[in-house]
Amino acid sequence: MYWNLLEGGSPDFLAIGIFKSILDLDMGKIRIAVLFGGRSAEHEVSIQSAQNVVAALDKSKFDVSLIGIDRNGTWYYNSECEKLLNLPAYKKTDLSQIGDSTLLIHNSGRSSLVRTEDLSPLADIDVVFPVLHGPFGEDGTVQGLLKLAGVPFVGCSVLGSAIGMDKDVMKRLLRDAGISVADFTTLRSRKYDTKAIVSKLGFPVYVKPANMGSSVGVSRASNESELKVAIDEAFNYDRKVIIEKEVRGRELEVSVLGNRDIEVSRVGEIKPKSGFYSYESKYLESESASLEIPANLDSETETRVQSIAQEAYKILECEGMARVDLFLREDGRVCVNEINTIPGFTKISMYPKLWEVTGISYSNLLDRLVSLALERHEEEKALKVSR
Repeated sequence: MYWNLLEGGSPDFLAIGIFKSILDLDMGKIRIAVLFGGRSAEHEVSIQSAQNVVAALDKSKFDVSLIGIDRNGTWYYNSECEKLLNLPAYKKTDLSQIGDSTLLIHNSGRSSLVRTEDLSPLADIDVVFPVLHGPFGEDGTVQGLLKLAGVPFVGCSVLGSAIGMDKDVMKRLLRDAGISVADFTTLRSRKYDTKAIVSKLGFPVYVKPANMGSSVGVSRASNESELKVAIDEAFNYDRKVIIEKEVRGRELEVSVLGNRDIEVSRVGEIKPKSGFYSYESKYLESESASLEIPANLDSETETRVQSIAQEAYKILECEGMARVDLFLREDGRVCVNEINTIPGFTKISMYPKLWEVTGISYSNLLDRLVSLALERHEEEKALKVSR
C-alpha cells in the first residue's frame, strides 16, 4: 500500500527505512497537515494555493488536516476540508470561525495538534505541507519551527528558504558564483542618495522589498520622482529594499524538484499584455498575461536555461521544490531574476503547470514532494547529535 505512493517517484527513495515511522502507524494513510494563510501580504494567495493542494491530494493515500494561520499569527485547526475549499478567494476570512485554536507539540517521537484552551488532542501529523507565501512562511521561520517540532515538511529547509526569500543575499550568491543577475543596489534605510542610484543603474529600474513575493510592493520607476515614490512603497513591506536595473528580454520560468537528484521541467514563458507581471496580473486579472507552456525555444536554448535554473537551485541550497524565474536577454544571454521556494499552487500557477507539461500530474507531483520531505527527515534523524 505504501509503495503506491511512490509511483513515478525517485528510485532512490525506495528504501524501507524511509517509511519505517509510517509503517509503524496504526492508520493506513499518511497524515498530512496543509499549513496556509499566514501573516504576510500574500495571505489570500496562500488560501487559494491551499485550496488546490487539498483538492489534488489523493485521499486514498493521505488523511488531510488543515492548519490556517490568521494575520495575527494564531494557528487554527480545521478537520473539515470542505470549509477551506469553499472559502471565497481574496475575501477577508476569519479563521477562528472555521476552526479551533491549536498548538503543535512533539512528544515521544510523535507530532500532534492539540487544542490551545485545554491541550486536548486534535490530530496526529506525519508530515506538514506549508503552502505559505512570503515572510513568516517562506523565509525559514516556519521551517525552523517545524524542525524543532521534529516533523517532516515539504519544501526547502531553513537555509534555502531564508536565502530564497532575501533577494539581496540571493543575488549576491548567484553573482559571486558566476551566474548572471540584473545590476542592483540595496537600501537599508530611507536615507539614500538618489543621484548615486541613478548614476549606477540609470532608468528604468524596478524597486522591490527585499523579502516579499508575488510582486507585492514592487514598482517600476522611469524618473527620480517615480523612484522616490517606489522606494517609499517598498519600505512599507520590508526594512531592506533592492533596486534593479531593468532587463529587456523574455520572461521565462522553470520548475525544479528534488533533494540530491534534481529534476527540471520544461521552460515556460510569461507574456504580460502590458507593463510588468504584477500581483494583480498573477492572481486577480487572469487575462492580463498569457502563459506559453512550453516556451517557443530551440532545444539548445531550452537546455541552457534549464541548466542555469538547476545550478541556481543548487547554489541557493534548495531542497524539495522551487521555481526559478529567468530572463532571456535580446542578445541571447540568460539572467536569473529570482527563485521562489514555495511557488504558487493556484489553478493558473506556473509551477504545477510546467510539471504537467513535462509529464508529472498535479496529484503525482504532490506525492513526490511528500516523498522528498520524508526522505530528508529520515536522513537527518540518522545524524549524530552527540559525540
